[in-house]
Amino acid sequence: MAMPHREELPGPSAGVRHDPRAVAAIVVGGALGTLARAALGQAWTHDPTTWPWATFVVNLVAAAVLGWTVTWLAVHRPRSKYRRPLIGTGLCGGLSTFSTMQLEIVRMLQAHAVLLAVGYTLVSIATGVAAAQLGTTLARRGAR
Repeated sequence: MAMPHREELPGPSAGVRHDPRAVAAIVVGGALGTLARAALGQAWTHDPTTWPWATFVVNLVAAAVLGWTVTWLAVHRPRSKYRRPLIGTGLCGGLSTFSTMQLEIVRMLQAHAVLLAVGYTLVSIATGVAAAQLGTTLARRGAR
């Protein structure tokens, strides 16, 4: 099966509008992702002067899974209406948390941990993009 070019990959909302089953898939995936993130956050607490590992790890995992899922589904299940909303939008969306990352950065700055805040911001963005690219690359290699 020929892999689609990047331009041929459907967008994140392609085929899910006005479909109540796709919305249900997003809700289920979102609930699972949110519960996993909340459990990890409870088990892996930190104060504003230390690295927030729980948020960092869930954001990396979600970026890698999203990259892999979107690419793999585009190649192997291009007509699937519910897998991408379930895993991509729901699970990865519920698992990752940009808002918590921003709040953690503000708390680091309030605790005068400026270098930690800057490092956390830069490392989170760079590794998040790299994780998404890694997931995409692995899905494309597996599709050959």
